[in-house]
Amino acid sequence: METNVYVSLRDRPGSDEPGGSSVVRRVSSTVVLLGVVSLLTDVSSEMVASVLPLYLTAAVGLSTVAYGFLDGIYQGVSAFVRIAGGYAADRGGQPKWVAVVGYGVSALSRIAMLPAAGFGAIVGVVTADRLGKGLRTAPRDALIAESSDPKMLGRAFGVHRTLDTIGAAIGPIVAFALLAAVPNSYDSIWVVSFAVAVAGLAVLVLFVPNLRTTSGKARIGLRRAMREIGARPLRKPLIAAGVLGLLTVGDGFLYLALQDRDNFAATYFPLLYVGTNIAYLLLAVPLGRLADRVGRAKVLVFGHGALLAAYLLAALPAGGLGLTLGTLLLLGVFYAATDGVLPALVSRLVPAEARGSGISAAQTVVALARFASSLTFGLFWAVQGPTWSLLVFGVLLAAAIPASWWLLRGIDRTAVVTA
Repeated sequence: METNVYVSLRDRPGSDEPGGSSVVRRVSSTVVLLGVVSLLTDVSSEMVASVLPLYLTAAVGLSTVAYGFLDGIYQGVSAFVRIAGGYAADRGGQPKWVAVVGYGVSALSRIAMLPAAGFGAIVGVVTADRLGKGLRTAPRDALIAESSDPKMLGRAFGVHRTLDTIGAAIGPIVAFALLAAVPNSYDSIWVVSFAVAVAGLAVLVLFVPNLRTTSGKARIGLRRAMREIGARPLRKPLIAAGVLGLLTVGDGFLYLALQDRDNFAATYFPLLYVGTNIAYLLLAVPLGRLADRVGRAKVLVFGHGALLAAYLLAALPAGGLGLTLGTLLLLGVFYAATDGVLPALVSRLVPAEARGSGISAAQTVVALARFASSLTFGLFWAVQGPTWSLLVFGVLLAAAIPASWWLLRGIDRTAVVTA
């Protein structure tokens, strides 16, 4: 195993050590490097994601049902390879190279948007991109968990997600600038997106250490991995994640609902993603630290409360800048309280040699649930419009939040499992 080099984020007064010396809060350099990879990759992916709903509905002319199907693929198709990616990382003990394959597939999908003209071709490109994401996510998160102090996992994932979200905020700004300079210049977005994705892949290959997550111990077999995924400590978090995921409306739908209500210029559509990502950027580390302190389950459930509030604001009949910004802020709170917190919670409920499989199981449940959510919400929108669809999902989410809280009671007190 590598000797971790640490980067200090903040020195806090007080101490848990004899003599009252200060405690230095640190994250591994591996976390920072992976954050840089994610930053560049998210500049690339969010350039595409921030224009995709508008491109598909306005330029390509898809109906909301068709867009719901494609958004479902965007949300959920990665589920088919997430467990495979996590298991491959655990089995080989070298998650970096599994992640490299995933990042590489996603990078190639960017340039493949150039010749993709029809619905089927676009579905194929989006599917490839999401399969790449599904393959890389669990190995990357396993690397973060392996190189971090178990007591500071929320902070480590928060730092990674902060860097990730800097890229997610820059990407839509680049897309906005390209569309402002040359209206409808979607091809330029695909080309620049590909170039940035290749840069992120290069950082991963050249600079991220090849950290072995099995610590020299026997590599896990498929039967053992499946047994750990089905183990009792994981059952309730997986059920809660699935229920909440079924009621999570994709960002694209929320942004289309805001545009439908406020009728702002299409050129400004990518900036909606910027607002959410800036809120996420500012809150990822604070909410990660809060999760370490008060419990990851509590923060996870709180995040879905923020999502419920975002639904209600977006469903209001009268809009305006203030309500739009409030919706984007609440979405940012939701992602900051859930995106890194769920893997941090799950990673301590399985042995180290099965960590990738455990994380990927949770991510798979969420991805499949959001796939179903997008399909359902697209149908609801086609039948009764965005306002009533958001209200229906809001009512159901309001019922699911206390149920999930009941399921997750005491999960943070579960003994940490070590290999």
